[in-house]
Amino acid sequence: MKRLLILAGIVAVGSAVAAYQATTPTAAQLEVVKLKDNFFVITSSSPQPREAFSGGNVSVFITDAGVTLVDTKLAAWGPALLEKVKGITAKPVTMIINTHTHGDHTGNDDKFGKVEIVAHENTKANMAKMPVFGGDKAQFLPSKTFATKLTLGKGASQIDLHYFGRAHTNGDAVIVFPALRIAAMGDMFAWKDAPRCDAANGGSCVDYPKTLAGAAAALKNIDTVIPGHSPMMKVSDVQEYAKFLADLVASAQASKKAGRSVDEATAAFSVAKYPGYKNENVKAAVQLIYDETR
Repeated sequence: MKRLLILAGIVAVGSAVAAYQATTPTAAQLEVVKLKDNFFVITSSSPQPREAFSGGNVSVFITDAGVTLVDTKLAAWGPALLEKVKGITAKPVTMIINTHTHGDHTGNDDKFGKVEIVAHENTKANMAKMPVFGGDKAQFLPSKTFATKLTLGKGASQIDLHYFGRAHTNGDAVIVFPALRIAAMGDMFAWKDAPRCDAANGGSCVDYPKTLAGAAAALKNIDTVIPGHSPMMKVSDVQEYAKFLADLVASAQASKKAGRSVDEATAAFSVAKYPGYKNENVKAAVQLIYDETR
């Protein structure tokens, strides 16, 4: 069964990539959401067809010193992303912060010249394993890393980077802009559905609820949360997501202890008490929880 799930996932990803490659990305497929006079989010047009998948949300923070981007979408969307950034401000990009290693968040780190790139130390290690950062592209690996917390700038330009533990990967960073009361969470909080836990890059579905609860508790004086692949959220949404994940893990582990199959465990867990939630990723998450639980 586990092998069938993996094969089905490979087929689905292959189909999505084939559909995506049949299109030519354009700036018109990206939208700009203004949160503050100096802070914008570049996201994908909604509703977004699968073949127009551009990658994660991109934060654009404009300061006197230049522009900081949080994440950079899929590589093929580089020209469209550059066009959108230039449409927001004429200032140069001087820093890129990556929330984690995946290519739909790091795909255009090399398109803005030799700027400072910042990420968690585990994310740098994960990125170093990616072929796209091999050879002369290694110069675009993060030049600055941190373990638990890093503060960049001060006053109105301050950015705080936090690490709370294993979740989607082992290097998920939460990026806080305290003067603006904004936090970017990348795929630690991608959507209202079960997460995709990347075990190959140190992710953990079992640790996820505790990690996310720690992040939610630390988000003080935050008005807006930027998820990885969804419209803007609130801290209350992060708190609810932590409870959702705790329920999912507890339910899956109880099912495994009772000797139920992954299919039975998936059927036993309902998202009904979480309005607006989907269950498209629940089965895959249950499988990963089974794999982690001994």
